Amino acid sequence: MGELFLPTLHTFAMNNVFTGSMGLFRFRAEPKVVMATAKEVDFTQSSIHCEFWHGLYCYEKSTMEGEKTFPMTEEGRLEMKQWLEEHIPATDEKTQGDL
Repeated sequence: MGELFLPTLHTFAMNNVFTGSMGLFRFRAEPKVVMATAKEVDFTQSSIHCEFWHGLYCYEKSTMEGEKTFPMTEEGRLEMKQWLEEHIPATDEKTQGDL
């Protein structure tokens, strides 16, 4: 299986939404950033909400098949990656290079 890409924790801390795919498996990760100060993220209060679906269509045109919220920590980011990888069907792993 090719490796599922997730951006760094800094990307999420900067309030960036990330969408990705592997074959027909699609996902969207949206940070919920809480600021400690005007320039400093409160990582203990912040989180990343992740949803996934399978199919050809974009997020707005699809029905979500699963969702989970993770802490905004490196451990939370890695847990989110593992959770997503658990939902990739074996057929999508084989066809990822075809899209």
